Amino acid sequence: MQMFNDFYALIAKTKLAPWLNVLPAQLSHWYKEALHGDFKQWQKVLEHLPKTETEQVNLQSAVQIGAAEELSDGARQRLEVLLKQLMPWRKGPFDIHGLHIDTEWRSDWKWDRVLPHLAPLQHRTVLDVGCGSGYHLWRMRGAGAELVVGIDPSQLFFCQFQAIKHFHPDPAVHLLPIGIDDMPELKSFDTVFSMGVLYHRRSPLDFLQQLKNQLRTGGQLVLETLVVPGDVQTVLVPTDRYAKMRNVWFIPSTAALELWLARVGFRDIRVVDLNQTSIEEQRATDWMQNESLVDFLDPTDHSKTIEGYPAPLRAVIVATA
Repeated sequence: MQMFNDFYALIAKTKLAPWLNVLPAQLSHWYKEALHGDFKQWQKVLEHLPKTETEQVNLQSAVQIGAAEELSDGARQRLEVLLKQLMPWRKGPFDIHGLHIDTEWRSDWKWDRVLPHLAPLQHRTVLDVGCGSGYHLWRMRGAGAELVVGIDPSQLFFCQFQAIKHFHPDPAVHLLPIGIDDMPELKSFDTVFSMGVLYHRRSPLDFLQQLKNQLRTGGQLVLETLVVPGDVQTVLVPTDRYAKMRNVWFIPSTAALELWLARVGFRDIRVVDLNQTSIEEQRATDWMQNESLVDFLDPTDHSKTIEGYPAPLRAVIVATA
């Protein structure tokens, strides 16, 4: 499991060192017993990526790595063919040596909504739970975080992250293919992000407690999730699907969500942003050719999902452990 050795060495002398009691065994089991059937093919894609060097990296206003002139047109075309073998690309966008990866989500728009409300990330150790392909990990690093760790069990997202890191091998940015259920109570991160995960959890209060268990006292939680209009007792439980998704369990009002956070011990709880997801922010592209938001909404009334529920409304809440 050489691909994780640098991470082990990095945390060995930090407050995250207790993680080493369980993590190497977990990842060894993952690699030997739990690989996706396409994982080896995805790894071949990574092995064939061109070797490049660049000093032109922008993580502050985008994820832009390398200049177009550092790669020939032919090499860029071959790169596009390779990276499209890792489709669908959902979170981004990325610009790699002039190749624009136009992902399903404009995750940069979400980051622009979140960033003004964060405790400064300079010198912080950050965890992003359910980080997808890692777009926001790079933006967190660009905002000054000292160490950025993402966790997401999707092996495709892991390979997409490794493809981007191939072109910018920053030793302070890592993605681990595990879930929050696999993590011990580290109580060590300065900031914990969870964006677009809560409504996929069968037990949302247990999940909020798991997030709190990763934060040091005084650390900041940044929670972004679906909400519905209503009072402190309002929680939508879809009968089958929500926006064609089967794995949606609880969508609370912001007032109910604030109560949940308070019940598990968070303080200084603030709703800092509400945003109705638009079909410009989430849409099909050449890099994600499946159905997207427009297909999940009532075709005659975009204020409702195709099932008749309120259309996706996303809240950003910050709180202190």
